[in-house]
Amino acid sequence: MSLRSLNLSDELHRYMLDVSLRDNALLEELRAETARLDMGRMQISPEQGQLMALLVRLIDARRAIEIGVFTGYSSLLTAIALPSDGRLIACDVSEQWTAIGQRYWEKAGVADRIDLHLRPALETLEMLAAGGSPPFDFAFIDADKTNYDAYYEGCLSLLRPGGIVLIDNVLWGGSVIDPAKQDEDTKAIRALNKKLRDDDRIDLSMIPVGDGLSLCRKR
Repeated sequence: MSLRSLNLSDELHRYMLDVSLRDNALLEELRAETARLDMGRMQISPEQGQLMALLVRLIDARRAIEIGVFTGYSSLLTAIALPSDGRLIACDVSEQWTAIGQRYWEKAGVADRIDLHLRPALETLEMLAAGGSPPFDFAFIDADKTNYDAYYEGCLSLLRPGGIVLIDNVLWGGSVIDPAKQDEDTKAIRALNKKLRDDDRIDLSMIPVGDGLSLCRKR
């Protein structure tokens, strides 16, 4: 029998956080405020956020792009991990949710590293491509699932060789293996997962953290 990823109990998950999570009061405050929202479940987990920040530092990223900001938790962690002259292009369509994030970006002193684009992300990606944008080092995709493939293609085209695209929710709460789930979101994630497996433009690892995270390194 081959080894598998652990199925974490609540107790083992708590232990993992206790011995590995490097947290602070500002991050805790943002998570708590987000958890009170009706859509608070869209928030990424703290251990996923810490992994993302580590990857930003590992590749010495200076330019990053995020598709889907929500309340700005992943944006905050990315911006903190960037150097002082780094830049994050953050794409979302909600003024209400991103306004929460902007307050915390200001508190953390990283608001000057984040350019918020409040328009459909595909428009921003097209604008960057048409404008001859310098290449990006890092991208994170966590937005509407039916456009995941288009977001992936847009981000990959803007990324430098050796850059990383992270794609969230690739296990989709287990719906990807449930034949009864035939909604457009689930079908879009299934299709992208199969595409990534066979895409020779990238190196790939699907990580069972949070709701599933695909790590794609552009060759």
